[in-house]
Amino acid sequence: MKLLRRALPHPLLTLYLTVTWLLLVNGWSLNSLVFGFLLGWLIPFVTAAYWPDQPKMRAPLKIIAYIGVVISDIILANIVVAKIVLFKSNADRKPAWVTVPLDLRTPEAITVLAATITLTPGTVSADVSDKGHALLVHCLDVEDAEAVAAEIKSRYEARLMEIFE
Repeated sequence: MKLLRRALPHPLLTLYLTVTWLLLVNGWSLNSLVFGFLLGWLIPFVTAAYWPDQPKMRAPLKIIAYIGVVISDIILANIVVAKIVLFKSNADRKPAWVTVPLDLRTPEAITVLAATITLTPGTVSADVSDKGHALLVHCLDVEDAEAVAAEIKSRYEARLMEIFE
């Protein structure tokens, strides 16, 4: 098992990189599959020294539900942002910086939260505090900054805590 771990340090990453390569070449052939697998193996193998600890997930299957929530939020946020851009004048918009205090402590969970916020139209993760205790988020139009922070914590952070911590 230890030999397998040394030869294939990040098997899921190898799989993801192989599939990504096949999607990028936009076609299927044995050559593409072999080259994609070679890249998928070589990149994690070469960078293994920079990955001393693999992220640990307590409930990896809950990530499927999390992805569903994120996709539905992205679709709804697209509609909301389109309405703001098309029907609200610049003077009526209330952009704001919102500080979201974090209960998450693992870097992987914080990264997923920041990426989720940035993927959702109308919000951008701008900074994480030095110790990882707060996330600075810019919002396109905000009525109540505290409500936005509370929604991020309940909608995303609570689910990520179940998955990662």
